[in-house]
This record gives sequence, C-alpha cells and structure tokens, in this order.
Amino acid sequence: MSGLAAAAAVPAGEFNDSGSLSRADTHEDVTPSEIAVGVIIGRSSEYFDFFVFGLACVLVFPSFVFPYLSRLDGTLMAFAVFSLAFIARPIGTAISMAIQRRWGRGTKLTVSLFLLGASTAGMAFLPSYNSIGSAAIVALVVLRISQGLALGGTWDGLPSLLAMSAPKERRGWYAMVGQLGAPIGFVLAASIFAYLYSSLSVAEFLEWGWRFPFFVAFAINVVALFARLRLVVGQSYADLMQQRELEPVSVTRLMRDEGRNVVLGAFAALASFALFHVVTVFPLSWISMYSEQSISHVLGVQIFGAFCAAGAVMLSGWLADRYGRRNTLGVMAALIGVFSVLTPMMLQGGTAGNNIFIIVGFILLGLSYGQASGTVTANFSPGYRYTGAALSADMAWLFGAAFAPLVALGLSAKFGLTAVSVYLLSGAICTLLALRINRMIERRE
Repeated sequence: MSGLAAAAAVPAGEFNDSGSLSRADTHEDVTPSEIAVGVIIGRSSEYFDFFVFGLACVLVFPSFVFPYLSRLDGTLMAFAVFSLAFIARPIGTAISMAIQRRWGRGTKLTVSLFLLGASTAGMAFLPSYNSIGSAAIVALVVLRISQGLALGGTWDGLPSLLAMSAPKERRGWYAMVGQLGAPIGFVLAASIFAYLYSSLSVAEFLEWGWRFPFFVAFAINVVALFARLRLVVGQSYADLMQQRELEPVSVTRLMRDEGRNVVLGAFAALASFALFHVVTVFPLSWISMYSEQSISHVLGVQIFGAFCAAGAVMLSGWLADRYGRRNTLGVMAALIGVFSVLTPMMLQGGTAGNNIFIIVGFILLGLSYGQASGTVTANFSPGYRYTGAALSADMAWLFGAAFAPLVALGLSAKFGLTAVSVYLLSGAICTLLALRINRMIERRE
C-alpha cells in the first residue's frame, strides 16, 4: 500500500513518535516523503516552464519576435507578454476549480499539465517575425496566456496537506518544501540556456538553439504529470484531502465569504514576490544592456545565487519553527526594504556590485519566499482553505511579480535605478502592513 494510502486512514493526520504518518486500523507506518517528492517535482516543473520563458524574454524574443524595435523596447514588449500569464492565472484557477468539482482532481491536473506542456512546447516551434510578421506576436501572446490558464489549474493541494499534517513545531520546515521548486527550476533553466549560449554562435542560438529548453520543458511536464497523478488519483488520497477539508469551492463564493483573507494572504507575501523576478529576470536584462559582463557570466552568477537561495529556503524553515513564520516573514520584508535602498549602489558598482546584488538578492529571496506561501492562509475556514491558498498565491504573483521585470527595466531606463528601489520598498511595506493588520484582526477575534 502506498504511503498516502496509509496516511489517509490517520484520523488526525499527524506524525507519530517516529516521524511517520500511521494508520489507526493497521500498524503500517509511512513517512511524508511521497508527498514531499510530489510537491518538489510539481513545483520544479512549473517554475522551470516560467523561467525558460522569462530568460527567453531577454535572450531571444527581443530580436526574434520584436526585431523592428530597439533592444530596450523589444525587451519591454517581451516583458509585457511575460506578464500576461500572471493575469490569466487567477482565471485559470477559477476554471480549474469548476472542473475539479465536476470531474475530479485527476482530470483537472491532467488537463492543466498537458495544456502547460503543450503551450511551452508550442513556443519551440514559434516562427520569427521576419517569417510571418505580426502573426508571430499573436501566437506568442496566445501561448503565453495558455501557460497562465494552465498554471492556475496545477494546484493539487499537496503543499497544504504536507504543512497541515506536520507536527506543530515543524510546520515552518514542511511549509518550505514546495518553495524549493523555485531555485531548482531556475538552476535547470539557466544552466541549459548558459550551456547553449556559450556553445553556439549567436546566429545558431537565435535560429534553433533557444528552442531546446522549451522541448525539455515539455518532457519535464510529462514526468511531473505522472509523478503527481500517482499521488492524487487514488481514493486514499481523496479521502485524506476530504478529511482535511481540502476541497474546491467556487472563486465567487470564496471572495464573497472570505475575500478579506485572500487579500491579506496576497499582500502578506508581496515583498518576496516583488523580489522574485527582480533578482531572477531583471538583472540579466539590465546588466546585458548597461554592463560589459557577458551573458554567460551573469547566468553563472545567477545559478550560484539560486543554489544559495535553495539553502536559504531550507534555513527559513528552521527560522520559522524557532521564531514563528510570520515573524520570519516580517523580518525578511524589513531586510528586503534595506536591500532596496542599496540596489542602485550595487547595480552601479561594476561587476563586483552586480554580483553582490544577484547573490544577496537570491539569499533574501530564499529566506523570504521559503515562508511566503500560506503564512496567513490558516485564517481561512477549513472548507475554503484549498481554494483560498491557490487564489492568494495567484494574486501575490499578479500584484508582486507579474510586472516586476517590465516596471523595473522600464522605469529604471527612464528615471534611473531608484525606481527599482521604490518598487521593492513598496512590496516590503505592503507585507509589513498586511502582517500587522492580520495580527490586529486575530487579537480582535
């Protein structure tokens, strides 16, 4: 019997003295490793897809899809297309919740991951603007929106199940597991691009080399689909989710009854989400335009930063269990505020300053993002937590990360790097205010 089958029979769903989930009616013990592996595989595949597109917005699309524009304007247009997926994501969540209520979680996940994989692989066959004109832009926009709709349907509830089943004193540790997908996905995407960019001529890279990461993304999605379906289609898993009341409700009902918690959940995570693309996508565009550093060097530094971020994500779990998840998130928001003030100095400090910006930024990202998911979703009533966690994350991505590369590059090119400081600082302030409001509401209730 699978680990989840055994876990499904646990009345309280808690770990026993040996750190396992146990069945009450038999004496079988299992660890939560199956859930953790499913979470990491699922999140890594999703982040890989989005990082591949984000890196292509700097390295490929400005000259491939927008050759009639300057390099700056072409990159800004690519970043505008980049944001469309985050706009579509909440819509995808609403649609997918309806699909799950009618046809089940397995059907929803299968449709979503196939749409995500097909959209990503479809970009690998994208003709250039020089070949088909504006139809290339339309095709890119449609595929990007499809990615966003698909990602809205990939929520499987595994992170919530893992966090809720964890011992109270270790919830911070188990909550960070899903967040490891971000640095893993970035390392994979950036490593492939770095290898191709350094191994091929510019003409070869722009003609066919850039397409390879998008094919890889499709293969990874197929693996992720079967790994996650193995967990979620079984009756035992469904019973466990039902036991925890992790079942979908309509988005309209959620917003009507507990919309306040959705807003608080989104803004409580805003600092880390604002930082997310400012250290992963924006630096590559800024440094490649206004610095002498090579693309391969910048990607190499970012890969090293992503490894640091993975360690920081794990460290955030220990900090959260020792000092509290909300306290950890609040302190990290304050540190992001300090980091924002120093951003212009670092990005204008030559190669050393750029490297420090990337590495320190990734470390702060890991520490903050490790606890950004679900920090205040415990406020949701049990029946609303499944959809509430998904929609809160969608809104955090939309408000915090969707327009970060576009705003950071556009405003910094026009007004200077102080604009990046203001953007990051606003996210930090929103997080601190949301956490403060949430604490006041808890005390009053």
